[in-house]
Amino acid sequence: MTTKKSKAIRAIEKIRGSVMTFGKMIYAIRKCDEISQTALAKKMKMSKAHLCDIEKSRRYPSIEKAIEFANVMGYSPEYFVAKLLEEQTSAAGFKVKIILKAA
Repeated sequence: MTTKKSKAIRAIEKIRGSVMTFGKMIYAIRKCDEISQTALAKKMKMSKAHLCDIEKSRRYPSIEKAIEFANVMGYSPEYFVAKLLEEQTSAAGFKVKIILKAA
């Protein structure tokens, strides 16, 4: 599997110390890669409203869906899952930085 490292990921890594939700990450990458919300929703086989809810952090995707986002968008599944897990643990009051490596 190839991992695309664009200006979006570099920008996200640079500001990772600040609050960057999974949804904001999806939004930022989508915008930097010039993918419309409608096009991404279609590729993800979800409604545009559901994608909007994820981008606005009103809903969390499953780990499987986070992996699918990464694959569809051409990025590292480990990074996407780590970001999702960080957000979920933070919402539970457990603030950690998660780094995943493929086994």
